Amino acid sequence: MKLKNNPLQNKSYDLALLIVKLSKKLTKDNREFILSKQILRSGTSVGANIVEANGAISTADFSAKMSIAYKECLETKYWLHLLKDSGDLDLENFNELFEKADEIGRILFAILKTTRINKQ
Repeated sequence: MKLKNNPLQNKSYDLALLIVKLSKKLTKDNREFILSKQILRSGTSVGANIVEANGAISTADFSAKMSIAYKECLETKYWLHLLKDSGDLDLENFNELFEKADEIGRILFAILKTTRINKQ
């Protein structure tokens, strides 16, 4: 689901794919079912909310969906830390996923900041 003119949506989709693969690995190899479901939900929700924001019917709707995407991104980073610190995620994979999530979070924060400044 790559779009030429939407790098944020593409980045969030790529992150979601990696999260899906991580969740499958966690359940298959580590028999870890609780945290894997949590990160699967938040990690795939980021992109879903960005897609919804792109179809928003108003600036307020756009801002609300982007805000949810930002919060889901923060939650994803939390679960990544927990998985790493509990020994279920190695440092290399943690660094890759965290870097991608952090980049998306910074972009979302900048969008929210701009959207809210322009609203005033």
